[in-house]
Amino acid sequence: MISKWLFSGAFLFEIGSWAALFNQVPDSQSTLLFVLAHTLSSVMLTAGVWLLLPKRYKYPLPWSAVFVFSIAFFIPMLGAIGVAAAVFPALYMPRKQHEQVWNSMGIPDLPFQPQEKNHSLMFHDGGLQDVLRHAPSAEMRATALFATRRMVSKDAVPILKLALRDPVDDVRLLAYSMLDQKESRINQRIEIALHRLSTAMDAEKPALHTTLARWYWELAYLGLAQGSVLDHVLEQARSHADTALELGAGDGTFILAGRIAMELGSLDRALAHFNSAQAAGIDEEKLIPYRAEIAFLQGRYEAIAEQLNQLSADTLQRPPFAALARYWL
Repeated sequence: MISKWLFSGAFLFEIGSWAALFNQVPDSQSTLLFVLAHTLSSVMLTAGVWLLLPKRYKYPLPWSAVFVFSIAFFIPMLGAIGVAAAVFPALYMPRKQHEQVWNSMGIPDLPFQPQEKNHSLMFHDGGLQDVLRHAPSAEMRATALFATRRMVSKDAVPILKLALRDPVDDVRLLAYSMLDQKESRINQRIEIALHRLSTAMDAEKPALHTTLARWYWELAYLGLAQGSVLDHVLEQARSHADTALELGAGDGTFILAGRIAMELGSLDRALAHFNSAQAAGIDEEKLIPYRAEIAFLQGRYEAIAEQLNQLSADTLQRPPFAALARYWL
């Protein structure tokens, strides 16, 4: 109701403002009357429109009111008509909202599974070796090689060696470069240790000999050395391990020396190193797998069960000992 009175007053004042221009009075008075009447008309029109606006358009003040007033005041007559033409149709004839159409469907039967299987070999159960053997795309086989970067070297090297027999040159070269990179990194560390050993003090030599034995052993353990090179690497590892032990190296060197001796086939010597490690305070559970392996290589099969029985029940339930316990115990 208030808005109707405001609109009526605005209309009358606007008509009065224009009538003042045509009265037989001096120009200054007619201009003053026009401005006053037009201002009152704009204020009343602004107030009436502001009251009818939705709440989200009213605030923040005073910007919506100033906008309506500016249009009505600075564009006489046409501004008021424009405001009315813009506001009133929107207020009284809002846009119709269409009803949402729902596409209802029945619940599908379980299980939810695709009808077509993905034939990509990259994530096949057989792993990366199956990709290298069976994937038809050379790009896919190269991608499998790049995936070995996230694997430990012991698992990655056999896959890279398998790729050396790939029919595509690019795949073979990639595998060779990745193997060469691993070998070069170890050889570089050996050279650094040898250089430090040549200038080291007596107190530093046991640790340096142990370091050299570990890196030479790493070349053999990863399978990066073969043939006569493997024999040389193992002999170097044995020599540095024995020297480190003679110089009083730490307890862990006994285990390293024992593993090197096993690889060289010196089983009695390896067993002696493991016994020395136990005497030095190494946890016996760390030595039992090696002693069981020596017993197997020597053909003393009854001793394998004796060794495995010394492991804790929790250890025997974890791989790889779970499978051994099922077979031997």
